[in-house]
Amino acid sequence: MNIILFDKNVRQFNASDERYEHLKKVLHAEVGTSFRGGEINSFSGECTITAVSKEKIEFDFLPAKLDSTLYPLTVLLAQVRPICMKRILRELVSLGVERLILTRSDLGEKSYVESSLYTTDEYKTIMINGAMQAGHTGVSDAIFASSVEDALKEISLDTTCLLLDNVVGSQKFNQLSLTDKKVCIAIGPERGWSDRERKCLLERDFIPVLMGNRILRTETASVAATALALEHMNYI
Repeated sequence: MNIILFDKNVRQFNASDERYEHLKKVLHAEVGTSFRGGEINSFSGECTITAVSKEKIEFDFLPAKLDSTLYPLTVLLAQVRPICMKRILRELVSLGVERLILTRSDLGEKSYVESSLYTTDEYKTIMINGAMQAGHTGVSDAIFASSVEDALKEISLDTTCLLLDNVVGSQKFNQLSLTDKKVCIAIGPERGWSDRERKCLLERDFIPVLMGNRILRTETASVAATALALEHMNYI
């Protein structure tokens, strides 16, 4: 953890919390120990431990700077296996994506959305872990959609939209000019977008983009496409 995040006005971690474990076992926390912390989507600063017990760790927080900036990039992502989605969520938040739109897809397994990853809000913890890895307080918004059509309602008309697809993809990232633009990239499930979904995305003026001629796993494509988009947006 390169920063330890917590909700606004929270000033303690219970023993069941992984942040408690990190402070105790990694930082060997005791009263007076300081660590870098921050309120989610707000200020970062210095935390100082004021009490330690078997039940909890209490601390004070001195905010120093607003540290929640995310990049104006949206990733429209078809639902994939929860074990893969955990890695995707953590990495995309770590990269600084502003919004994630998670949608059902025609060819994706419908039961994925019923996973405990979502019903127990585990995905929120994973996304916070991504921000803590990045050392910033900003955590991406997560939006859930029942279909591609539903997902498109969440994308403003002034956004430059890219469809990552091996079937209709034609342009390469090095042919795109994305500086000073809001961008959305659409990444399909393991079996890809259906023809119906491709038609829907293309009618919404998504630009078909290709990342070479290899078929990538969704989790690989997500990280690679995000990094390429951010590079061409001149952020990395």
